[in-house]
Amino acid sequence: MAGEETLRALREALQLSPDNLPLRQHLADTLFGLGRFEEAEQEYRTALSQSPDNQRLKSGLVKTFYQLEKFTPAMVLLESLIKGPDADAELRVLYAKLLARAGDVESAVRQYVLAIETDPKAADEDFAERLGIGASADASVVDGKIRADDDGDLDMLEDIERPKTRFENVGGMELVKEEIRLKILYPLTNPEMYRAYGKTIGGGILMYGPPGCGKTHLARATAGEIQAAFIAVGINDVLDMWIGNSERNLHSLFDQARRNQPCVLFFDEVDALAANRTDMRGGGARQLINQFLAELDGVQTTNEGVLILAATNAPWHLDPAFRRPGRFDRILFVPPPDAPARESILRIHLKGKPLKDIEYGALAQKTENFSGADLKAVVDVAVERKLQEAMKTGIPLPLTTKDLLAASASLKPSTREWFSSARNYALYANQGGLYDDILKYLKL
Repeated sequence: MAGEETLRALREALQLSPDNLPLRQHLADTLFGLGRFEEAEQEYRTALSQSPDNQRLKSGLVKTFYQLEKFTPAMVLLESLIKGPDADAELRVLYAKLLARAGDVESAVRQYVLAIETDPKAADEDFAERLGIGASADASVVDGKIRADDDGDLDMLEDIERPKTRFENVGGMELVKEEIRLKILYPLTNPEMYRAYGKTIGGGILMYGPPGCGKTHLARATAGEIQAAFIAVGINDVLDMWIGNSERNLHSLFDQARRNQPCVLFFDEVDALAANRTDMRGGGARQLINQFLAELDGVQTTNEGVLILAATNAPWHLDPAFRRPGRFDRILFVPPPDAPARESILRIHLKGKPLKDIEYGALAQKTENFSGADLKAVVDVAVERKLQEAMKTGIPLPLTTKDLLAASASLKPSTREWFSSARNYALYANQGGLYDDILKYLKL
């Protein structure tokens, strides 16, 4: 409760002095210390908009990115912060961890050693042991090099999920659902008809759009529609710091899907595994992309019955080879939910909570451009405020339309930042009309 009292005092002070930079930084640091990383990120960003070159604020933001597993923006920001031999040692260790995670182990070792030479107090013994820094010559890992007979940790997922979620549980997105039916569901329910036209059962669909708009939820519902197995693949399920292990991990996941067909194999944040090879600096990442393409093509075995879905917030970073027919040959734009979908999402998030006279239609109209995640945040903020009120009065009161409207007014749609970037790609890098759906949505 002491932490909450501190936060309340800081926020009240900022309302009186919104341009007080040290005060806002103190709030951001306090939120970080309490593990409220999403709120900390927002405060650090606000402070940086007032002081863009403030190194302490950038340092706080990059540590927050790391905690939120936003590794790409963390890497970009770190590269600017550690220039020069006198860079902050703690940040250099963090940079080493990101390099190791991306498979560039030699650079990770180099950065870690440099950090410890600058400040021995920045040492991370567990990380150093993983890299084999200072290990004996007969150890399995020595200074970032793994012996050939050490296969690493290649344990794959054992439990196969079989989702109960169906399309009817996903609000809106009717055009996207129909594309998935045509590409994935109908071939399974009408195999003879598709085979008569020489169409195989399987293939890939890439969904893109602003974060928090239900791409993962839709992928899980796709498996639920046909009672198929569902394997959700995150970056950490594939990437490994040791050369060759990432490729073996990826192959094992595809093999697992082939053994459990029909199976929906879903890659979240696929751009992290399939980035454009022209942007690559290391050979390890290129090898992983080549392995991914070979698995999609079914070079050594067929992928029939394996339904591959992928999601990304940045399709422009994806290697063009993945868009070739037979791979991710359907690329679908998943926009923010429309008004009926927003109403449906709000009903889901408010289910089971004490309510009074909720006007869902009015709320849907007032939350235009809000993602599904944004709508959840609206409900969370309204609940927190109601709890604060209940703690003072000792009387729990139901949520009202007014409470939710006030909460929505205090938040901004997270999709706006995404569309500001997407708009430029759609206008100036739209080869073959790839991003026409964005132009249509923005009415450009």
